[in-house]
Amino acid sequence: MLLHIQWIVLGTGAVAGSGFGATLVRIVATYPGMLMAAAGSLALVLVAATSARAARRRLRHETWHVLHLYAYLGTGLALPHQLWTGADFVGSTAARTYWWSLYALAAVAVLTYRVGVPVARNLRHRLTVTVVVTEAPGITSVYLTGRRLDRLPARAGQFLQWRFLDGPGWSRAHPFSLSAAPRADRLRITVREVGDGSARIARLRPGTRALVEGPFGRLTGETYDGGPVLLMACGIGITPLLALLEELPYGPGEATLVYRVRTAGEAAFGAELDRLAEVRGVRVARLIGPRAERPSWLPAPLAAGGDDAAELRRIAPEVARSHVYVCGPEAWAAHVRSAARAAGTPAARVHTELFHR
Repeated sequence: MLLHIQWIVLGTGAVAGSGFGATLVRIVATYPGMLMAAAGSLALVLVAATSARAARRRLRHETWHVLHLYAYLGTGLALPHQLWTGADFVGSTAARTYWWSLYALAAVAVLTYRVGVPVARNLRHRLTVTVVVTEAPGITSVYLTGRRLDRLPARAGQFLQWRFLDGPGWSRAHPFSLSAAPRADRLRITVREVGDGSARIARLRPGTRALVEGPFGRLTGETYDGGPVLLMACGIGITPLLALLEELPYGPGEATLVYRVRTAGEAAFGAELDRLAEVRGVRVARLIGPRAERPSWLPAPLAAGGDDAAELRRIAPEVARSHVYVCGPEAWAAHVRSAARAAGTPAARVHTELFHR
């Protein structure tokens, strides 16, 4: 897009014999639709700049989400000038009609799936908070009920964008994963307190209405075809993997959960994991300790050996033929993927969901 702007300005300036700045101002001020296009281009540059990894890490999710919506505004403002000034369209009614029709269909699709579908689902399901439970210091589970939840197309491992109608700030959406396999009469999310939006979850009261968008995410059992399964969680990354442990149809002894936390007090769902171990034969390996000095998915005491793949094979001997599900911070998940590949797991069997905070 930026190259398009540069070349158009340079070409027009070369014909008119004017400089870059003067040509740019003349195009924006006098050509049909160019003022809109300039505003749209600025909006798209803003979206691209704030989506860069370095910028994304410095922004609150709420801020990033609002800025991301400017992509729709930018696209809508930037495109029409082509039909009003482009040589291929000015002289062809058929071409203009065709492309305006495509733009209109795109706008209808956006409004349908970003507005219409969420509104319809919320009117149908009417999600309401029933119970709020503290799982560990700073970690809270919220149980919700609603109507016809069997019709909500959510699967274990996925997340939704949540808004709770509990007062000022309700309009800001937050992505929270399902921490239990969805049931026809109940959903559960579990949230770690990392900011204002997640901190208010612990203060929710039974009866609070919830609005959702989604579900989103591909960390599901859709491609699981049986056999051993290894689930690797770091911190609050346990939530979608716990739901997967409930839903996946593995056999007794075929599932291993690696749960990485800094301190024992950060570990949640102790009783639930013990029940899964007893009822379904899940092997649970809690790896507790500070971050290693070298790049590693292991805590410092275990990372001293220096071979992450060998330690992974020791914990999960069948890792090479397992489906591996990974959820945690980006850097940690990258180390897990590297270890799994080095241990012989095919890339297609390593499934990842990243938590940026």
